[in-house]
Amino acid sequence: MIKIKSCIVSIVFLIPFFLFSQDKYPVDKLFNIEIKLKARKFEEDINFNKAQTFFREKNWDSTLVYSMKELSATKNIELIDYCYYFRAISFKHKKLLKEAKKEFNKVSDNFQHYYKVKINLGEIALEQNEFKSALQYFQEIEKLPVNKLYNVYKGSILHNIGLCYLHLNEFDKAETYLFKSVNLQEREKDTLTLIGSYMDLANLYYTQYKDSQAIPYFEKAYHLSKKVKSFDLKRAAAKNMAAVEENRKNFPLALTYRKEFEQWKDSLNDQNKVWEIAEVEKKFAVTQKQKEVDILAAENKVKIAERNGFIISSLLLLILFGTGVYFYRQKIKNSKIILAQKNELDELNATKDKLFSIVSHDLRSSVNALKTSNGKLMENLESKNFTELDVLLHNNSTIANGAYNLLDNLLNWALLQTKQAYFYQESLHLATIVQHVEYNYKPLMLNENITFNNDVSKEDYVFADLDSLKIIIRNMLDNAIKFSKENGTISIYTRPSSEDFCYLVIEDTGLGMNEPTRQELLKETVLLSKKKNDDIIGTGLGMQLCKSLIRKNGGKLEIESEENVGTKIIIVLPKFKNHG
Repeated sequence: MIKIKSCIVSIVFLIPFFLFSQDKYPVDKLFNIEIKLKARKFEEDINFNKAQTFFREKNWDSTLVYSMKELSATKNIELIDYCYYFRAISFKHKKLLKEAKKEFNKVSDNFQHYYKVKINLGEIALEQNEFKSALQYFQEIEKLPVNKLYNVYKGSILHNIGLCYLHLNEFDKAETYLFKSVNLQEREKDTLTLIGSYMDLANLYYTQYKDSQAIPYFEKAYHLSKKVKSFDLKRAAAKNMAAVEENRKNFPLALTYRKEFEQWKDSLNDQNKVWEIAEVEKKFAVTQKQKEVDILAAENKVKIAERNGFIISSLLLLILFGTGVYFYRQKIKNSKIILAQKNELDELNATKDKLFSIVSHDLRSSVNALKTSNGKLMENLESKNFTELDVLLHNNSTIANGAYNLLDNLLNWALLQTKQAYFYQESLHLATIVQHVEYNYKPLMLNENITFNNDVSKEDYVFADLDSLKIIIRNMLDNAIKFSKENGTISIYTRPSSEDFCYLVIEDTGLGMNEPTRQELLKETVLLSKKKNDDIIGTGLGMQLCKSLIRKNGGKLEIESEENVGTKIIIVLPKFKNHG
């Protein structure tokens, strides 16, 4: 039987040689323990501590940031070597091999783990096809004794040396080292790396046109791949077997392997999968048809014509069907958009109606209360009852303030909804803004015998719009006063902030709320909610306005509350990081 060698080589070598990195093996616990000890020894070096923590957590971007900060700050040679090593490993994992190589070359020869540097430089050289350079690195590591000082996985080193020789066409040496690595992996029952080793041995023999020696290793890799969960290995093993069977002209079995290979391919390659399967099916069909051509040539021409006509008809029907489905889906999509817009419009209209209902009710209540109070005021003015006059005047002031706040919130809410409000985010000193708002509310709190504490950090700067931030703080303070009891306490302070956000807390010892009410207030909705206590003037518009403004500033709102204990309103706003 004549073999079509060019076919099998072109297919087999679509599967690359497997580079075995030390990273494929369990984490070097001794090395991690050692860098922890170094961190304790140099605990004052905060940047080094953060760099080694992120390195152990495999957070490569943060490792690069803090190792560079440490390099710019320290003159300690030992820490400098560790930082260069951390950076090199990070770049290597991010596939930035040139940068990784530069950082490895900056590590001094006195580094305790310099052998790890050579291993990694060898792996980089192998990935960059610098086979002679890689071979030199791996041969140096091969000579190292296996003990606690050198945590080296011999199987990977031997395998990589074999790959170097294979790429350099020194097949005898490649075979020797690949067999050594396979023997080690078989003893260690390292299934994943063993599959790759079998494939590389098969490639070695196929390169030399030794099919009888290569095929058993392809078969071993295929059967062993059934036991692992790696889709890449399963796919590579199945594809190799398909190529082997195609070369043997066993097309039905090749088709089986090809279909198995396609099962593991990513959905993004579905189109390629169809064409590759069709190619194998086509080869099989052509082989069968050729026999019929030799016997009945004329009859075969008719069948070909019929088949072509059927294919063209099928394609036309498929195109028509696809076009119909497309337009049907577009119609459904447009209908859904229209329905969603209708629902949104209905919801906005319902919100508008509810807003007008609530605002008109509360304004009418406020005006009616003022009317009644003014009548009593006139009566007491005639009788000169100054004690009652003082009470009535304070009551009128409270009602007027409530009505003014309602109208102010209504105006701001309308501007926000119609997108006419001026909005500009900038760096704002949080403590100063709070002091400005506090100044307007202190007389009201003194009148209500409410104790006020301001512990806002003077170091916090937020990135927000000035007017909207004042509106938020005013409304939250107004609510705190409104729901606080006489002789209560209102505190405003900042919690320890994160790297990106600042937490402003407004805490009162007032009525509080139950869990369902708290959840209702935090819902993402445009509908307004009426306050539970009818004795207290309020529409819920202020809270809705605050939530909208907080979201627009890139923050969020949190609430902690317990009935008859008090409430904590937590305003989370983005920090201004570039403040000098």
